[in-house]
Amino acid sequence: MKPISLFMLAAALWLSACSPNNVKEVKSWEKYFSKYKLEGCFMVFDNGQGTFRAYNIDRAKQRFTPASTFKIFNSLVGLHTGAISDTNMIIPWDSISRPDQEWNQDLTMAQAFRLSSVPYYQEVARRIGRDTMQHWLDTVQYGNHIISKVDTFWLDNSLQISPDEELGLVKQLYFNQLPFQRRAQELVSALMLREETPKYKLAYKTGWGITGPKKIGWMVGWIEENKHPSFFVLNFETEDPALDIPAVREELMRSILTEEGFFKGEK
Repeated sequence: MKPISLFMLAAALWLSACSPNNVKEVKSWEKYFSKYKLEGCFMVFDNGQGTFRAYNIDRAKQRFTPASTFKIFNSLVGLHTGAISDTNMIIPWDSISRPDQEWNQDLTMAQAFRLSSVPYYQEVARRIGRDTMQHWLDTVQYGNHIISKVDTFWLDNSLQISPDEELGLVKQLYFNQLPFQRRAQELVSALMLREETPKYKLAYKTGWGITGPKKIGWMVGWIEENKHPSFFVLNFETEDPALDIPAVREELMRSILTEEGFFKGEK
């Protein structure tokens, strides 16, 4: 299977197209990052039009810890291999109290995905096992494929993936094009759905990682209007300990997509 890189797809479109409009770097999006003094990138791929718009393409090709965005892949492998029977499967709380109180309870996969429960997904990874996990990382060519310890490798900066690759992954997930059972892909796509209105469907997974003094923020998913999907990814870093990462990544995602004309049901 070829690497899950949407930038490579965009580059191919650029090289083969007569018009430069298929790939465009959007400098105006810089204002959303400058507001919070962030180094970051944002990309949107309009599947119907075949257009690719991006801010800071150089960063989009760099790899970072996936943090909780890895729950997409972890869920797929868990469901495909039978380590997890379905998204209603409960993993009992291990009775270890953690700062995030919502994690301190028995959870289903659906709940754990929404709450971004690290302990639940660490247990999923342990049940999958190192060798099986490595097989699927290699098969899909997820980022750099590197595993350190089976229940921490997506958190400790061993495994790394680029925003471009993240975008490619969710695009293939949406169209059931990954080498997993269709059922597994459909279940994970359903887990990602966060909003459904008469005008649009919004699906995504967030992430928050730490690399030295830097905090890495992620959001990757798609917005669908009139059954027409567009795929997006947000990635940024900050050393500001006071920055409200969940609020800021939500603001950036909505601001940029709104500027691009989404949420109106007109795409």
